[in-house]
Amino acid sequence: MTSSPAVSEARSVSPLGILSTVFWVTGPTEEKPAAPYVMVYSLGNGLDGPEACVEALRAAVEGMGLPVGGPVVDASQDSGVDAHLLLEARQAVLTLPYIKVQCSVSEEWEAAAEKLGHVYLICSVRPWPEAAPGEPISEEQLRSYFAGEDALAVGGHAVLPVRRLQG
Repeated sequence: MTSSPAVSEARSVSPLGILSTVFWVTGPTEEKPAAPYVMVYSLGNGLDGPEACVEALRAAVEGMGLPVGGPVVDASQDSGVDAHLLLEARQAVLTLPYIKVQCSVSEEWEAAAEKLGHVYLICSVRPWPEAAPGEPISEEQLRSYFAGEDALAVGGHAVLPVRRLQG
């Protein structure tokens, strides 16, 4: 996995700080098919410091229709969720009210997204300053980020339908 720089360094003057994304796949297992995930997170270097960054992220996530620490929202059923994912030719475009990112995804991630017809979105409100944009992120680092936490408690979660270009 490699994190993707989603916003320029100038973003650090905003309350959200520098935002980035990481895409990964879990599985498959005998019981479940492979599952594609994308997480949006901040480095926590916002204008007013890490604590203010958490509050700004919480407001941004809740403002897009996702409850922080709440249940996983199915964006295909809930029209109030302002989040979209376009997938085409190993390119994913994630659009949220506070971020738009386009990046290459692995064949495994694209295949899982196509097979399921959706991806799991995590909008974290907990900063992750150790996960520098553009740098590789190991499975161990990802596990460590979630260690000791209820995975739902660190942000808003949604199932996003995969959209394709028409033509």
